[in-house]
Amino acid sequence: MSVATDTGVKARVHPSPNHGQRAQGAPVDMVVLHYTGMPTGEEALQRLCDPRSEVSAHYVVNEDGSILQCVPESRRAWHAGRSFWKGETDINSRSIGVEIVNPGHEHGYQPFPEPQIEAVVALVGDICARHGIHPWMVLAHSDIAPARKEDPGELFPWDRLSEAGIGLYVKPFPLGAGLLMQEGDSGQPVEAVQSMLALYGYELDITGDFDLKTRQVVAAFQRHFRPEKVDGVVDQSTIETLHALLRKLPSLSA
Repeated sequence: MSVATDTGVKARVHPSPNHGQRAQGAPVDMVVLHYTGMPTGEEALQRLCDPRSEVSAHYVVNEDGSILQCVPESRRAWHAGRSFWKGETDINSRSIGVEIVNPGHEHGYQPFPEPQIEAVVALVGDICARHGIHPWMVLAHSDIAPARKEDPGELFPWDRLSEAGIGLYVKPFPLGAGLLMQEGDSGQPVEAVQSMLALYGYELDITGDFDLKTRQVVAAFQRHFRPEKVDGVVDQSTIETLHALLRKLPSLSA
């Protein structure tokens, strides 16, 4: 990797050997945001650059706002793992992976510092502009792997990205009383919710049965778009927020 970075924002190269060729003809049309999920940023960087770990990301954003590029954007970093979005399963070939230093849920999850968020906004905005990435393709790791991942988590301020024109965002519908459906329920209303979540991009079979996978996808949706309460239960707030989000998709907004 050369000493020059791909991004137009201030960053420096910290090369990782963990990358490969992108699938032939695969467009770069997604950004996937992660948290590092380790006690310190130093430990996370060591793991991302350790060939034995077989994991990496294109960028790491530190708590002080400094940015490291570990893998060239032309290469396939190993950040997504087993994942799915809008019918695609080789997410690594189609995405830029950004790791945001944060201990995560296992090591003392905490709010993201302001300098770090400012750097994420600048970096992701630059990536999206250069690659022509649509707002609805700026994703959380938990969106593409809801059964396995929680990052960057419910404390990540997606609204701040939206203010800069990055990502798709709607103001969450207020919490209130009223349970609509939960795990174990079945019927046409469950099928309708599954259809809407799948339409947005989540991997979900439309069966009409509110199973474990459905609960995991609902929780992933809540973590990104209704973070005040992440429980995998479909209440009025969840369904209204989902409706509002779908209305912002170009194919449904006409």
